[in-house]
Amino acid sequence: MTGEPTTITYRVPYADTDQMGVVYYANYLVYFERLRNELLRRTGSSYRKWEEEGIILPVVEACCRYRAPARYDDVLSVSGWASRFKETRIRIDYRVRRGEKLLAEGHTIHACLKKTGRPTRVPEGLLP
Repeated sequence: MTGEPTTITYRVPYADTDQMGVVYYANYLVYFERLRNELLRRTGSSYRKWEEEGIILPVVEACCRYRAPARYDDVLSVSGWASRFKETRIRIDYRVRRGEKLLAEGHTIHACLKKTGRPTRVPEGLLP
């Protein structure tokens, strides 16, 4: 998982919208998670692989700044990259766009833990 951006495309289904016809705010965190899965796959790995090896990556902080609304049937580009690594933590930054329009941006910070809940070093395969 390097600092180079990975991008996925996602078409907004009706179920993602609220009564006002815009994407419900919490769904952006789901979009961030979809992107994280692709970042891991790009390393040739997956959450499943790390969990099988006894390592979990819980979110310990999440931030999202909303710039403009997304609506049903919009085609979104969700981009993200690992921007900071510490011994037992990873920060991933995200941008959500419709075309060139920035709709949201944010980050998540993940602790690297053993399944017992004890901190452990970030696995080599995730480091840049």
